[in-house]
Amino acid sequence: MNLRDLEYLVALADHRHFGRAAAAAYVSQPTLSTQLKKLETELGVDLVERGTRQVLLTGAGERVVERARSILGQAQDIRDIARSARDPRAGRLRLGFFPTLGPYLLPHVVPALRERLPDVELLLTEAKTGELREQLLAGTLDAALIALPVVDDALHVRPLFREDFLLAVPADHELAGETGRLPAERLAGEDLLLLAEGHCLRDQALDVCQTAGAREQSGFQATSLETLRHMVAAGVGTTLLPRLAVSPPSRNPDGVVLREFVGAAPHRDIAMVWRRSSVQAPLLDEVAEVLGRLPAGLVTPL
Repeated sequence: MNLRDLEYLVALADHRHFGRAAAAAYVSQPTLSTQLKKLETELGVDLVERGTRQVLLTGAGERVVERARSILGQAQDIRDIARSARDPRAGRLRLGFFPTLGPYLLPHVVPALRERLPDVELLLTEAKTGELREQLLAGTLDAALIALPVVDDALHVRPLFREDFLLAVPADHELAGETGRLPAERLAGEDLLLLAEGHCLRDQALDVCQTAGAREQSGFQATSLETLRHMVAAGVGTTLLPRLAVSPPSRNPDGVVLREFVGAAPHRDIAMVWRRSSVQAPLLDEVAEVLGRLPAGLVTPL
């Protein structure tokens, strides 16, 4: 048994397809299949159910994959220890973002990261918050940006910034023609377009709805902020958008009017999290410092 065989097995568990698993592992499909068969022979147990359209793991296979993830994570920790000893500000950094933050934050921070840490190879992953936390704990991510609160003793949490929400309404909406900032109470009775289940922004928007007396518009759930933006432009309804998503270089389509809130605006708090056991903690602290420095007026530092 070797680490590479375990990587093949984990890839198959992640992708549930021999071809995609082989591509992810950068080997041919016959090589991956052959090595997995050898691993099963060595262990004396079937790990994969063959002969079905969908790749399924056996009960033993599921348990082996769980241990394999832990072993591979520890092996990566060993590599990180050696790399950090050679140069604490170099090496590979696997950083995760959720979809309603990453595309809008990255243009502001990646140039600064490259300038301050030119020898760090930055590998970016976009996934929903639950998946990011799973990858962090499994060791396939080094750190991730997620919305607070975070309750997990295994994770170190460094708050970064507070990002306000703005109300996006169609150009012909009654709120589009008003001047000044809106009190959150003006959302009472509004039907808001929201994201589908699994997006943390949906949960945050639902909290706003509950507080302000707004409702979710029935019969529609978007899969991205861009869909919400264009649905507002089409006059379908109103929604809440994070400030970074409506600030340059992002561009709103014609027909969308943005209204800010007065006083304590609806918002989300963003933190960078990583495993407390991470050997890259000094580097991650430095990365967090860069990520928390955004242009004035976009966010509020925490």
